[in-house]
Amino acid sequence: MNATPTPEPVSAAGRLFDEAESRRLAEAALRSITLSTSRVQGEAFFRVLVKDLAAALDVAYVIAGRLVRMEDGSEGIQTLAVWGGEDWLPNIRYSLAGTPCSNVAEQSMCFYPCGVQQAYPDDLLLGEMGAQSYVGTPMVGTDGRSLGILVALDKREIDADKHLLALSLLSIFAARGAAELQHQDREAVLEREVQARTEELRLATTTLVEREKLAALGGLVAVVAHEVNTPLGIAVTAASGMEEFARELQRKLQGEKVSRSELLALAERLREAAALVGSNLQRASTLMGDFKTLAVDQGSEDSQLLDLPEYLRAIVLVHQPVLRSARVQVQLDLPERLSLRLAGGLLSQVLSNLLLNAVNHAFEPEHAAREVHIRLQADERWCLLSLRDNGRGVSADQRDRLFEPFYTTKRGAGGSGLGLHIVQTLCRRMGGEVSLDPREGPGLGFLIRLPRIAH
Repeated sequence: MNATPTPEPVSAAGRLFDEAESRRLAEAALRSITLSTSRVQGEAFFRVLVKDLAAALDVAYVIAGRLVRMEDGSEGIQTLAVWGGEDWLPNIRYSLAGTPCSNVAEQSMCFYPCGVQQAYPDDLLLGEMGAQSYVGTPMVGTDGRSLGILVALDKREIDADKHLLALSLLSIFAARGAAELQHQDREAVLEREVQARTEELRLATTTLVEREKLAALGGLVAVVAHEVNTPLGIAVTAASGMEEFARELQRKLQGEKVSRSELLALAERLREAAALVGSNLQRASTLMGDFKTLAVDQGSEDSQLLDLPEYLRAIVLVHQPVLRSARVQVQLDLPERLSLRLAGGLLSQVLSNLLLNAVNHAFEPEHAAREVHIRLQADERWCLLSLRDNGRGVSADQRDRLFEPFYTTKRGAGGSGLGLHIVQTLCRRMGGEVSLDPREGPGLGFLIRLPRIAH
């Protein structure tokens, strides 16, 4: 009977070699994965991580996933990256119920060298993957909260040596993955805060822009009201004179004698007074009509077919009281006719802001001949509207910032810094653009391009 062979003893040197070799392989894998993942972040980080871990551990699958709340309120995993042997697999979301990942999510390292499907028969995903072995570790944040999982699965049994290597590498890179998830969470929070602050700033800017528009319109109302009062006062005085002339006529007709010449004189005085009433009421009516058109248009963005030269003249006429008070003469160089479909309300706001900008900022107190020159040209595609004053102009540094919101050369002296920003915004809403006139010369010029076709 043959004796049972005894196993060959393993020398201490052999064991030392195996341990040294295992440590060398682990260190090499650690260096390789650390180097490859250090160059990327976000989604790319987890894609590189699962691929390199699968290669280092020689396993079929590596999964990196984030803990999420499922629709039914239970906990689940949203995969961040899945390596499936030869390529990345599509990301999925699955419930933790009945899976070994549930133990990992509770911050327990989970190791099944074989028979993982038998241990979790309700986990259909294990069956689809043909998984026999499973190693998983949690990704835990600095606050001690579970953020996700890092899992390696294979279709073969995992031996003891690979088990130690897998747990070592997964533990190290689970910490790195947790840091990446926390970084993503912080970025998401910061992004939400930035969006909220941006929306708050947008609303505040919109409110300030509307206030600026109303302030400009309110200032115009005050001057126009004063201008309208003049013809109304003349009309009232003339109407009072007509009343007196009518009473005198009545007295003469009731007297015993009245001459033809007296009646003709009274009739002529009545006619002159009536004409004075009529002309001044017409003047007031025209002023109010033009102002009403401007005010109503500025509240509307509806496109309409306009005779642009006539419309520009009406806008300038409405501003005549302000211009006359500031001793500013407007020179118009316009074609006889030019039809254009656009939002007249936006254009009236643009021209109003530019005229008021010239009145408020262009001229020194001692400036004598104050002029604003408005010119309109057109080709087949574009209308070019230019406005230039002969004032003091601005420096090169100021030119670069004129359209910035809240930038003003009169800080503390009533300037809000929104007028030219509004002009730029409105021009863009009309499908056009505004820029500074690059030509040399006195004062400051603006060039407005508007499309001749409707947008």
